[in-house]
Amino acid sequence: MTKINITSRHFKAHETLQEYIKAGIETLNKYNEEILHTDVILSFEKAVNSVKTCEIIMKLRDKMITTKESSDDFNKAIDKAIDKIEKQLLKYKDKNKKVKHDHAKEIIKTV
Repeated sequence: MTKINITSRHFKAHETLQEYIKAGIETLNKYNEEILHTDVILSFEKAVNSVKTCEIIMKLRDKMITTKESSDDFNKAIDKAIDKIEKQLLKYKDKNKKVKHDHAKEIIKTV
């Protein structure tokens, strides 16, 4: 269970929006079990015809991953940000797996 901190600037986020964010972040646990905590920051510029922004800051055991997405709707911005974080987690996982695999080969060669 990842700790999720949701901050909404200059407004109060509805419970449904908070649940939507939590559900999206929880799906990312299947890509990396080392997620310590996640901060989600929601903001918008103007009340009329505004641009909604979602920023996600995810702290792993040895790395911090961030992304920021904007859209005309919070749900779209959240979906885009979660997709970006998902891609970054997959890239990190592949890179980490390769390093561990190379390290295992070195051990075999030295024996």
